[in-house]
Formats: sequence, structure tokens, C-alpha cells
Amino acid sequence: EQATAVRDEVRAKAAAHGRDPEALRVLVALTVDLGDLEAAPEPGLESGPRLAGRGTYFRGGPVDLADLIAQWHRAGAADGFHLTPITPERDLERIVNGTVALLQHRSLFRTFHPGGTLREHLGLVRPASRYAAARTAAKEV
Repeated sequence: EQATAVRDEVRAKAAAHGRDPEALRVLVALTVDLGDLEAAPEPGLESGPRLAGRGTYFRGGPVDLADLIAQWHRAGAADGFHLTPITPERDLERIVNGTVALLQHRSLFRTFHPGGTLREHLGLVRPASRYAAARTAAKEV
């Protein structure tokens, strides 16, 4: 609920400043601790700085992380996630082969990217180039 409220607030502020709120993409930053391979830590979220990074600190297993992402996605709270593993050599493989694989199975994560740029992946319209407009104006003079 809190994440959805933040997204709604950001969109309202964008609209108040003349921006199209539908053109915004909200990405949630999570610092991820999947624990050791023997047992995942008790799932949970904590706010504020932790061992690394800023934003929200998540601890739990790959399935717990997939469940959290799915929940936020269903609630419309986020368009995407920026995951930073607390211990990359331990957690990165578990994120990719565990969490991402589960999300793909649930049709919540792409298996391919049709676009060639991040802007295309996010479905954003390419903004008009102010430099192209200046060149056109200069040619007309």
C-alpha cells in the first residue's frame, strides 16, 4: 500500500507540472540478501541504508523475492525493480536462476527484449531532439 501511495504521489506531481504521468516508469531499488544456501533468512523488508546501497533492504529466499515482486506488480506499485545483491558472488546466481526463472514462469518477466534500447524496453516514446529542431531552424535562415 505504501509503495502504491508513493507511485500515485509521484504521478500526481508529474501531472501538476505538465508531464504525462503515464510516461513515467517507477523502478523500485532493493538491496537483496538471499542468505546462505542452507536456509533462507526470515523474509522481510527494512527501510534505510544497510550494508550497501540505499532504499529498501530485502532478506529472504528467491521464492520470497519473487512473491514480493509479484505482489508489488499486481498492486501497480512498480513498473520494474533494480536489484542489488548484498553478496553478488552468492546471491546473483540465485536471483537469476531462482527469482527471475519463477517470475518468467508466472509471465511476470520477459524471456526476451524486443527493443534495442532501454527506452524501447520500457515502452517510452523517444522525445523530440532539441538539437534537430535547432538544425532545421538554422537551415531555414
